[in-house]
Amino acid sequence: MTTIGYAAALEQFHPTELLHYCQLAEQHGFKGVMAADHFQPWVPQQGHNAYVYSWMGALGTATTHTFGPGVTCPSFRYHPSVIAQAAATLAAMFPGRFWLGLGSGEALNEHVTGGIWPDSLIRFEMMIEATEIIQQLLSGKKKRYRGQYFQMESVQLYTLPATPPPIYIGAVGPQTVHWAGKVCDGLITPGANHAKLRGILENFAAGAREAGKDPATMPKLLQVHLSWAETHAEAVQNALTEWPNGGMNFPKADIRSPEDFAAMAKLVREENFAGRVLISTDLAEHRDHLQGFADLGFDEIHIHNVGRNQEAFIKAFGEHVIPYIR
Repeated sequence: MTTIGYAAALEQFHPTELLHYCQLAEQHGFKGVMAADHFQPWVPQQGHNAYVYSWMGALGTATTHTFGPGVTCPSFRYHPSVIAQAAATLAAMFPGRFWLGLGSGEALNEHVTGGIWPDSLIRFEMMIEATEIIQQLLSGKKKRYRGQYFQMESVQLYTLPATPPPIYIGAVGPQTVHWAGKVCDGLITPGANHAKLRGILENFAAGAREAGKDPATMPKLLQVHLSWAETHAEAVQNALTEWPNGGMNFPKADIRSPEDFAAMAKLVREENFAGRVLISTDLAEHRDHLQGFADLGFDEIHIHNVGRNQEAFIKAFGEHVIPYIR
């Protein structure tokens, strides 16, 4: 059965305010939280960049369902050994509830350390090495690592969970999706048209079967952005003001600053969100939209309403949408 989770936009809300929304979401039938790991917001208007690993410690004590970062890049801001330590701590504190989401990164968040920003193939290769390090350290054994991109002295984690947290890979590209199925425990991908998502799921399943795993047992998480409000005008304005990046139909991994995104946002119009962010006041339309993703085979759908009207959204979807998703 597909569950509906809450996508926590730490780039958009004060962390204390967002913690309240997560608690409210749980009270209204949302199950689980996918928390954004951002060093900068997409555009300055969003206004926040709280540190997700500090915040998830508070989230674990304030809620009871599963949670994880969607997603962390363990290759630039962080050395992968540091992410392994953070993941082990959260999994030890909240057994069976924390999952680790990993991705290859975006310049907006990762280029803050400066230096050369590599192309997508190198970022993928870096993520492969970083994931190997994290998996090795979460095993609890003392490890040394010498790769092309990362080195690690002989080191061991001492605070460990009884069971290592599952590692889910955030991916869209075919090479990364296939590798995720082979090497990791689950998949995270963003909402898209059904044909594209079917291809992603099939590629992920092929990678899993190649490694002798059953893809049916591996979690498949979807993140969906939408704009719901009491009036269509408000829903449109929320998308244009708060989430213009959702209307940008081009790769964004190489764009480095919120100001650059804000400049591009001046060109975004309502029609640019079509097929990317559903803008609608009709709760039945949102319900059918989410049901379509559930029918594709996603186990968890984490939804983010792009406006500031979070309490109204949570209550409306809790009453009129979530109970009807099969």
